[in-house]
Amino acid sequence: MTAVPIRDRNAAHGLDDVSKAIIEQLQQDGRRAYATIGKAVGLSEAAVRQRVQRMLEAGVMQIVAVTDPLQVGFPRAAMIGVRVDGDVEIVADKLAAMPEIDYLVVTAGGYDILAEVVCEDDDHLLEVVNRQIRALPGVRHTETFVYLKLRKQIYAWGTR
Repeated sequence: MTAVPIRDRNAAHGLDDVSKAIIEQLQQDGRRAYATIGKAVGLSEAAVRQRVQRMLEAGVMQIVAVTDPLQVGFPRAAMIGVRVDGDVEIVADKLAAMPEIDYLVVTAGGYDILAEVVCEDDDHLLEVVNRQIRALPGVRHTETFVYLKLRKQIYAWGTR
């Protein structure tokens, strides 16, 4: 497991150096004991526990088991580039509500939105792309990049 920071434009502004150090400890090992983290950052186990709880409740981070979807029953994963006519955020909100989409970003460049999906098989992927994503008002174009093999997935980029 690893701690995954949630990207919120205001989240990093309220973190002190100790909270950032706690995040970095959890990014290295999301199961690291609070007592061990406390020794590394100069706090008691209870103080670390309280800070972690506050950061979880504030949405600054999540502590999750990161998996390779291809190895846990979702053999078809893909990144879908979406071009939008009209308000990108309205389409992004509708996409974010879809359970198959596990990562969604609004972008600048060739696509307005990039959405990562995990699916049970090619029929499931076709259903998501054709009947869910392309059916949304405002979706002008999609391009699907099917994943063949996961080569790198890390979340230990630290904090700033």
